[in-house]
This record gives sequence, structure tokens and C-alpha cells, in this order.
Amino acid sequence: MSGAVTHARPARPAPAAGAPRHFAFLLLERFSLMSFTGAVECLRLANRISGRRIYAWSLTGDGGTPVICSAGVAFSVDDDLADPPREATILVCGGVDVSGASTRRVIAWLRRIARRGGPLGGLCTAAHTLAQAGLLDGRRATIHWDNQDGFAEAFDEVELTRSVFTIDGNRMTTAGGTASIDMMLRLIAMDEGEDLANAVADQLIYSSIRTDADQQRLSTPTRIGVRHPKLSAVIQKMEAHIEEPISPAILSREVGLSTRQLERLFRRYLNRSPKRYYMELRLERSRKLLMQTDMSVINVGLACGFTSPSHFSKCYRAHYHTTPYRERGSHGSG
Repeated sequence: MSGAVTHARPARPAPAAGAPRHFAFLLLERFSLMSFTGAVECLRLANRISGRRIYAWSLTGDGGTPVICSAGVAFSVDDDLADPPREATILVCGGVDVSGASTRRVIAWLRRIARRGGPLGGLCTAAHTLAQAGLLDGRRATIHWDNQDGFAEAFDEVELTRSVFTIDGNRMTTAGGTASIDMMLRLIAMDEGEDLANAVADQLIYSSIRTDADQQRLSTPTRIGVRHPKLSAVIQKMEAHIEEPISPAILSREVGLSTRQLERLFRRYLNRSPKRYYMELRLERSRKLLMQTDMSVINVGLACGFTSPSHFSKCYRAHYHTTPYRERGSHGSG
């Protein structure tokens, strides 16, 4: 079920003899429930299956008051950003609007904890919080695919991957959803061996443990529901060239088709022209950047291949029935 891992064990100070390894979870407002509970369940099951208290954990939050997750459930925390045990692994749990949830107190606390040199991780969108604190500079990291565009624009000093999880030295990040299970199983395997990690996976009915070599998104053919290799190749090229769009004539030539043949393929399988499909990809990217970054509307347009602000606004309004400026304003007020 499990695969080989190329990264060394994260730098984690050894606990006192017989003491459990401690994980401190920092819950940000509207954190992802699945990412958090998946991680905790792995620790709980490792304890139960082994018959020993291998792991302990605690919850902290900004203000010490209950934190509401993305599903609307409130979680009580143990303290208000108190310092965890020195050997603890800190895992920040992010989710919706992670930028707004990454308060000044949270950033300052993380920077102070990081100076101790212990391991820090981010679940789901919390890589954004770690990067905002400057704790991922020069590191490899991952984040949920829906947040990758905004993250890449905001933190170009971080080497962003598309893996389900990434471990780089004493920094760990996951892409969200069940990816936290994969990472925790890897940490359990490092600590206690593959047999225990596999036993935990069996209890979770988790039949395929992914490694950091696995990608978080489905392949292009699976995502679009089409298994035509040339159509998939063209869509991959479109997704890779948002800022400087490639003309349909060049796209068709690069996959060995005529422009008319490419047009027919898009009409047959996707019920739209290549030009229309490409435009929708660019507009989808622009919407993410408007909502996830502080880039100006003009720069968002340029990053998505629109050289004219008026053309960007016109296309955006036609697709989303609002202007980029109003979209940014409504998101900010929300």
C-alpha cells in the first residue's frame, strides 16, 4: 500500500523517554474539517493499535475561544496561542479565506515558535499562513489546487509543487482533503515503521497510501471526461499558457491537427470552440486571483492574457455577469 519516500525524517526533537510525541494543532477560522480530523484520527488509531500512548495532541487558537470550522462546527481549544512543548510538531489547519484568518498574532506566534527550530506544517490552505510568516522561503511546499494560482503569484520565493503533500526538512505541507492522512501515515511510518502505518490505513479503510510523488489533481482526461489524447494535450498546453495565450492554429499544428479538426474535436466533446474554452480557462484563473490575492485588477488581467483592461472587464462581465472590480469589492466586503 505504501511507497518509498525520498525525504529524510523531519527534524523533530526526541521526547523524554516514554513520553508521547506531541502534535499541536493551530486551528484557523473556517479551517478544513476533513484535513484536521484525518490527521487526528491517524494519531488516535496509532495509539489504539499499538496499545501505547505514542502520540498526544493539543489544540490552540487565536484568542482561545472556540474556532468554527468550514462546516460550521465549533471546536474548543486548549489555550490562546500558548507555547507548546518544545519537542512538539506544530500543524496549522487552514481552510476558507486563509489570508483573513492569518492574523498578526498568528503570524507573530508562528515566527516565535519557528525560532526554536522544530517542525512546522500546514494542512490544506495553511501553507499560505506559513509563507506569509516567511517560513517557507526557499522551501518546497504544496497547497490545495484551487489556491495554487494565487499562492504562486503572492509567494514566488516558495517552490510550489502539485503533490498531495510535501516534506522539505522541518517544513511539511499538504494539499487538503485526505492528503493529511497520507502525510500522517508517512510520519507514523518514519516513527514506528511501515507495519503500524499500514495497520492505521486498514482501520481507516484507506486502501492506497499516496506518497509525495503523487499529484493532487486528476489527469486531464479524467477531469474533462474525455480520453482523446490530442484533445487532452491541447488542453494541457492551454492551462500552461494562461498569461501568454497560444493561437488555435499553433495549438492544432503542435498536436498534428488542422485548425478545422481541432474545432470539430472541441465541438464534439466539449460543446464549445477552442477559443471559447481557452477564454473560460483564463477567466476562471482571473477570478481566483481576484479573490485570493491583492493584485490590482489590471495586473490580474495581464496575468491572464488580457492586454486591455476594457477587454478584460467586458469578457469578465459576459461570463460572470459582474465586473472584475465589483467581484473584488464584493469578496472584500464579504
